[in-house]
Amino acid sequence: MSHGPATPLTAAAAGPLTGTAHVPGDKSISHRSLILGAMTVGETRVTGLLEGQDVLDTGRAMRAFGAQVEKQGDTWVIHGVGTGGLAEPEDVIDCGNSGTGVRLLMGAAATHGFAVTYTGDASLRSRPMARVTDPLALFGARAYGRSGGRLPMTVVGAAEPVPVRYVTPVPSAQVKSAVLLAGLNAPGETVVIEREATRDHSERMLRGFGAEITVEDTSEGRVIALTGQPELRPQTIVVPRDPSSAAFPVCAALIVPGSDVLVPNIGLNPTRAGLFETLRDMGADLTYENAREEGGEPVADLRARFSPAMKGIEVPPERAASMIDEYPILSVVAANAEGTTVMRGVKELRVKESDRIDAMATGLRDAGVTVRDGADWWKVEGRGPGGVTGGITAATHLDHRIAMSFLILGMASQKPVTVDDAGPIATSFPIFRDLMTALGATFS
Repeated sequence: MSHGPATPLTAAAAGPLTGTAHVPGDKSISHRSLILGAMTVGETRVTGLLEGQDVLDTGRAMRAFGAQVEKQGDTWVIHGVGTGGLAEPEDVIDCGNSGTGVRLLMGAAATHGFAVTYTGDASLRSRPMARVTDPLALFGARAYGRSGGRLPMTVVGAAEPVPVRYVTPVPSAQVKSAVLLAGLNAPGETVVIEREATRDHSERMLRGFGAEITVEDTSEGRVIALTGQPELRPQTIVVPRDPSSAAFPVCAALIVPGSDVLVPNIGLNPTRAGLFETLRDMGADLTYENAREEGGEPVADLRARFSPAMKGIEVPPERAASMIDEYPILSVVAANAEGTTVMRGVKELRVKESDRIDAMATGLRDAGVTVRDGADWWKVEGRGPGGVTGGITAATHLDHRIAMSFLILGMASQKPVTVDDAGPIATSFPIFRDLMTALGATFS
């Protein structure tokens, strides 16, 4: 899906943020609900699906692969085609801005004996795909794309796939999930070994849909073994609220004086909750209320209050995989804390929708914050509560998380902060502006 004209947006210093923030459903679980639902025989029903553009593009793709995907009231209903039943699309699959969507779709289709051409917006076309197509080649799939392994790309699926044993070279839930989805239509046992644990929604959901899958922590790392060609069972899924989206109202409340915000029903899968753990290590007044389990996932209501005593810390590098999407907004909190926050083991940030380290470092420096960075690390020297000058227009590089992070920065800065394009926010958090305004934010 192409991106329309740029839509600048400005955030000015906010008064106390108060109220309840009902953030959208979890993006990772929403993508996987549509894909796995399409690979069952029968009807899968999903409530709480994130209706951001990224997920809607994945739903459109599953229709192109032959599944019926429609919204009935507040419920999304998927009539699947079974394991191995995906059909050859009649047209190019456009994944818009979604790296998760395109990489998971490549995996799901890679063990079917037909060709699929994938594309996306300018940001997605700049992102590397070889990290997924290389392991898919082990099944027998072949990929033909632009130089550097970039979209547009045609993947010719393996007509007679073989099972794979693959050690992931970098911690990536997208790569792991693509291999597991490909393994569904391969005979025998497909094994993925990851040295650092990444978000495990795919493993949990595959098990819930009836796949035979085991997870074992060994001296090699985490070994995930999937038995291929199962008959997946349709499910009724309630999607928990997205912790990556919750990060924005939570972090805003921590840095805007007088704030007290409740963010209910947030998924706290331990492979996703690293940001909240880090914020509490910094001294944030952030509490978990009504902790419970829903659909096999831990969930709680988050209460965040203004926290003027937060201190910079060194974030444990082993925590990076559980909060990789949250480092941009963490850097905003770090700029409003006392002392230096050090983030290491984060090279993955350089190949997201944008080079997120460079994008945030550039904008923060312009706003009066000292930032140092290297290939796999960055440091933010905090200016304390209310110490960020602001008064900038930040380049978002078609990156939704960069746009939202700088808007949160503006809510606690001395001068307003403008983002050059707020349009990409719709890919993951279409209600961001209305939600934050209801809490007390001032946008123009």
